[in-house]
Amino acid sequence: MADSTRRALLAAATLTGLVSLAPFSLASTARPSKASKGKAGLAPTPPMGWNSWNSFATTINEAQALENARIMADKLLPSGYNVFTVDIQWYEPNANSYTYRDNAELSMDEYGRLLPAPNRFPRGFAALANDIHKMGMKFGIHLMRGIPRQAVKRNTKILGTPYRAQDIANVNSICEWNGDMYGVDMTKPGAQAYYDSVFKLYASWGVDFIKMDDMSRPYALNWPEVEAAHRAIGAAGRPMILSLSPGEMDLRWAGHVPRYAQMWRISDDFWDEWKLLKDQFDRLENWNPFMGPDSWPDADMLPLGRLALGERDTKFTRDEQQTLMSLWSIARSPLIMGGDLRHLDPWTLGLLTNPEVLAVNQRSAANRPHKAEPGTRIWSARPADGKGQYLALFNTADQPAEIAFDLSRLDLGGKRVACRDLWARRDLPAVTGTLRQTVPAHGSVLLHLTA
Repeated sequence: MADSTRRALLAAATLTGLVSLAPFSLASTARPSKASKGKAGLAPTPPMGWNSWNSFATTINEAQALENARIMADKLLPSGYNVFTVDIQWYEPNANSYTYRDNAELSMDEYGRLLPAPNRFPRGFAALANDIHKMGMKFGIHLMRGIPRQAVKRNTKILGTPYRAQDIANVNSICEWNGDMYGVDMTKPGAQAYYDSVFKLYASWGVDFIKMDDMSRPYALNWPEVEAAHRAIGAAGRPMILSLSPGEMDLRWAGHVPRYAQMWRISDDFWDEWKLLKDQFDRLENWNPFMGPDSWPDADMLPLGRLALGERDTKFTRDEQQTLMSLWSIARSPLIMGGDLRHLDPWTLGLLTNPEVLAVNQRSAANRPHKAEPGTRIWSARPADGKGQYLALFNTADQPAEIAFDLSRLDLGGKRVACRDLWARRDLPAVTGTLRQTVPAHGSVLLHLTA
């Protein structure tokens, strides 16, 4: 959606919910049991991949997808980026920008299920998924919540049932920023059968990942359809990761969402603006107690490199880009690159593929924020081998700052501590007592400490 529209809607929703959120206590909320979810192993580590939204908006076609996929397989797959996702409006023949078109004609079958626009994806998604799989990657697609309004207008049949689209549509449940769909009333006969038919179709194409939009906000109204999607995936005969969008996801539902989805957005659309990056610190700290295997709070895609239909490169400074990757890594957010890979430059490639930083994202444990002075943020985590500590120091102020950290806070007091700079991939002088680092404005330091 248009970024300004999403942000305005989010601000209104946040203000509305401030009073009701006040009694919520993270300390009193236990992380949901993973064993109860019935989907162990789909996302044991934060998913990594590429998504077309930041660079192509609604417009990507088959040729552009394959160009990016081949570069991804060559440059990013060796570092673990393995989920290739075609974002929104792949079913709209005439989509042309970041703006959604009212009453747009959609490609759809006789059962009200969206199909790839034939002028943009002439071979369909089964062929594209097969190509992606042959490259060693997984294939993902975007899906809006509900049933197409076009299907309701035509009153299409629901596959395998005596019901029709008008029997299950909730015409009062609409997305505020996209006019393609009505919600599905899950109390109606035929409602689950519709979702089952949709996900079975996608399974037949070879889809591995579903980014399902208009789900997380307002979650209190949409959770029946979240559960319906989860059941439909279970009945589809093919494992598919379920990613919910957009945010901000309501923390009051932290005990529910990890049981039905592997990842969920914790903010509205994230773009290359410092204020938006700074805001993610609080959100990732709030969601940290609920982060773990098959349960990934998602700070959104990485708007790096060439963006916005090729019109510009990221507005983040290099220090801000490093802060973005450091924060996403130490907080273990999914890493989904958004820039056009046809313009992937050496700097961005190095940022995305630093193996020592990616180890923090993929294999660290005991990740936690620490109390810090105003204008700074501090996180730590344990390496996979249990040796030492990762320490991330962030300067969120607008001028350089020296950040001091008492190593006794990590049970390293009085010890000679070896320091390695993960971004520079070099060892620093050993430290005893207090570690001090001068960090540029909006910058970060990511260290591995061992004693």
